[in-house]
Amino acid sequence: MKSILFNEYRHFAYKFPEPQYLGAKFAHLDWICLFIPQEIQTVLDAFSGSQSVSFRFKQLGFNTITNDFLNFNYQIGKSLIENKKEKLNENDLTILFQDAPNKNDFTLMENLFTDIFFVREQAVFLDNFRANISLLDNEYKRALAFTVIYRSITRKITMGHFAHTQALNYAADTERVRRNRSLVRPIKDIFCELLPLYNNAVFNNERNNISYSRNILDLLPELSDVDLVYFDPPYCDSHADYQSFYHLLETFTEYWHNKQFINGIKRYEPQRFSGFDKKRDVIESFEKLFVLSADIPYWLISYNDRSYPPIDVFETLIAKYRSVRIEMKTYQNGRGGKGSVAGSREILFVCSPKK
Repeated sequence: MKSILFNEYRHFAYKFPEPQYLGAKFAHLDWICLFIPQEIQTVLDAFSGSQSVSFRFKQLGFNTITNDFLNFNYQIGKSLIENKKEKLNENDLTILFQDAPNKNDFTLMENLFTDIFFVREQAVFLDNFRANISLLDNEYKRALAFTVIYRSITRKITMGHFAHTQALNYAADTERVRRNRSLVRPIKDIFCELLPLYNNAVFNNERNNISYSRNILDLLPELSDVDLVYFDPPYCDSHADYQSFYHLLETFTEYWHNKQFINGIKRYEPQRFSGFDKKRDVIESFEKLFVLSADIPYWLISYNDRSYPPIDVFETLIAKYRSVRIEMKTYQNGRGGKGSVAGSREILFVCSPKK
């Protein structure tokens, strides 16, 4: 187990802005970190999602490699993990909120999502904001602008995801608005309220951290000298469909013009191939993942007792490559998604080299 020394707390003054992300491990960080071995220097967060685990690794002073195959999660990693010092200032806000010089080329949010997730005025604001991001003077400021606008959008939409078509109905419900004023607030106002939290989360841990956006099966062969890898794969058959839940954020980031946008939520098609979110693929993908991780001594794997393959099958699969023990936490209250309803169990496979 890792015993955290006093000087390892020096970065804990920097706070990760609490995410609203299905499956985020923000509530489990202290528990997960109990099982980090001693003498770790370089850590890979292979399915980083909201980046809360990578942020904790950065706080602990590790050389942190973060990866997620979705671009919008990569941007969060770029802004809060790789970024050492760049923050958004008043001049940057003037750029972001100005009337975009090329606004006629940016109409995707208005065309796709008006009257689904936003009234037209708010969709136009997002298009204008997206056009202006490219005018910021460095990649870290651009990534930070993306990161704060993502959180602003998810705060505005009931349930914080985009796999439903009830956003405007809920915004018209006075009882819901009474409980959550963000449903009717302008996105710009939410952005300005959140920005200090994100600016204050930017810090330098004296390491050269890096954010990737790759399929982890392609990235692993290119990495070396990693001491520990944390795997938090999609919980197949539980809440694995992140591309449907967060399609709007990915479309906003990529600003696609060569995709089809289907069904009531206007999800992009075709989706990116994961290998970890469909039953037909997942066992073969885990086999590949573990083979490619052979040179990484320690593995921590988050899982859930409602996922596929079942825990005993998954343990047998891991045991071919590592000594493994299972730690568990029971959800007392539901946190969204089949895999985190009250009574379900969060699983951590703690894996070390075979003796």
